[in-house]
Amino acid sequence: MARPSPRIEVAHEALRQAIIEQALKPGTKLPEDVIGEQFAMSRTLVRAVLAKLEAEGLVDANPKRTATVAQPTLAEARNVFEVRRALEAEAVRLVAKRWQPAFADELDSLLRQEDEARARQDERVSIHLAGEFHLRLAQLSGNALLERYLRELITRCSLILAVFGRPHSSDCAIDEHSALITALRAGDADGAVAIMHSHLGAVERRALLGGDDEKPAALGDVLSHYAAAVTARQTTKPPRTAPQK
Repeated sequence: MARPSPRIEVAHEALRQAIIEQALKPGTKLPEDVIGEQFAMSRTLVRAVLAKLEAEGLVDANPKRTATVAQPTLAEARNVFEVRRALEAEAVRLVAKRWQPAFADELDSLLRQEDEARARQDERVSIHLAGEFHLRLAQLSGNALLERYLRELITRCSLILAVFGRPHSSDCAIDEHSALITALRAGDADGAVAIMHSHLGAVERRALLGGDDEKPAALGDVLSHYAAAVTARQTTKPPRTAPQK
């Protein structure tokens, strides 16, 4: 299979991260000309990026009108959390079965980054890192299909938080993630599943709190920031070591 254009990859990841970290609010218009200018892409390539984001549930695209950041309904939000709870429970069981000391090192590193973001009150990065923690768990499960589905659900949950509320206390997520690592390190699969279930219940409750009235930033400014960050990560990030089988 042909590898996607690097420009498509950068544009997709920049837009995805901007939506997940709530720099682009639900309902924000995504004009093709602005995106094309930012990433030096034709409208055809921009539409390919938007189609990919639409498939992930992050963008509402329609040939007859300007694409926008998706706005999930409350019913859709509840459906997402129902499925996520079921799949993350299975992911935790698989991780527990495959557990290696190196797994704890990786998860502890993400937890430290979460704590650093909390300490400097960087809520957007904290939201991103919380999602990355769950994505890494999915990857450590060793099941590529489960990882794929959870990636979509986790990104949709970030969007749901933007629509219906904000996680007012990142301390809660960090404590819950820490407890999960402790249970996995101890080989307590059932305990880890129970902690995950309780954690996702708390995330869902925090998602229903109601948002703020922060003024949205200009699309071009947001994309410029995220494009630079994505490009920097791609040039410096070392290859990920696959979990041992």
